[in-house]
Amino acid sequence: MGRSQSKLTTEELEDLQQCTRFNKKELQQWYKGFIKDCPSGQLDKPEFQQIYKQFFPFGDPSAFADYVFNVFDTNKNGKIEFKEFIVALSVTSRGDLEDKLRWAFQLYDIDNDKTITYEEMLNIVDAIYKMVGTMIKLPPDEDTPEKRVKKIFSLMDKKKDDRLTFDEFKEGSMKDPAIVQALKLYDGLV
Repeated sequence: MGRSQSKLTTEELEDLQQCTRFNKKELQQWYKGFIKDCPSGQLDKPEFQQIYKQFFPFGDPSAFADYVFNVFDTNKNGKIEFKEFIVALSVTSRGDLEDKLRWAFQLYDIDNDKTITYEEMLNIVDAIYKMVGTMIKLPPDEDTPEKRVKKIFSLMDKKKDDRLTFDEFKEGSMKDPAIVQALKLYDGLV
């Protein structure tokens, strides 16, 4: 699905219905919009960053957009094809909490070694803080990326080894209302 065509084939639609939570009509509508915005049938990193800049005009979303792009780009070819886009959108907008936690874990696990290090989380949280800029007033114990990550690790890092496994991340996320709320942010929007 990395090429531009005006409609999805029957086989492509069936495949996408199997791996997303969208119905045939929704998939066709999303595809039409995707091809309108990306006539090549692919979205590159600068285009992806530009989309984020539209939503976060008061901050700098480029670093965060890069991290998200890398999770969307499952085949690691430097482009997001429609299937990669719609599968990620399905998880983030209609997935259950477990699906969303797995997706978020992938985002934070920058080197894909199945653990999140303190540094990896700091990189992502720093990118989030730069993205939102001064739009959000944070409590004093979370007003810097370092304070937020230290707080998260003190809650989640049961082994105290400066690494989070998925199980630690999942358990800790369930105890943090801000994380659960953030994961549910897009529920029902698409």
